[in-house]
Amino acid sequence: MSIIVTDAGFTPAPAREIPALAELTETGLEVDLSNTDTPDALIPHLDRLTLIRVAFPAFSDGRAFTIARRLRMLGYKGQLLALGPVISDQYAMCRRVGFDGVEIPDELAQRQPEEQWKFRANWTAHDYQGRLRA
Repeated sequence: MSIIVTDAGFTPAPAREIPALAELTETGLEVDLSNTDTPDALIPHLDRLTLIRVAFPAFSDGRAFTIARRLRMLGYKGQLLALGPVISDQYAMCRRVGFDGVEIPDELAQRQPEEQWKFRANWTAHDYQGRLRA
């Protein structure tokens, strides 16, 4: 099982089979991207996709941040989730680059409870660039 983290807190992730990019069909509505996939491969599908999950194989691998930002710049409007061992300290950055939430393993949710994630849910208030411009 896993937990989906949003600004509202924790919710259980639904049980579902989401295909990888190489297995995406013309009628598929959801896709999982690895941190090595190119978001440009999804350009012909962005209009119909309702969910894209981008894998974080480790909290120290930030390539998924770039993929998320690129997908939003390409015009993707659907749900965008980070998938994997993202830590609560990274939640604000996930939201800033375009992720709607994070899907984390149950074990991580036990180590970093909902309160730690909700503390970072006011991610727009902690924008250092905005404070520098003020």
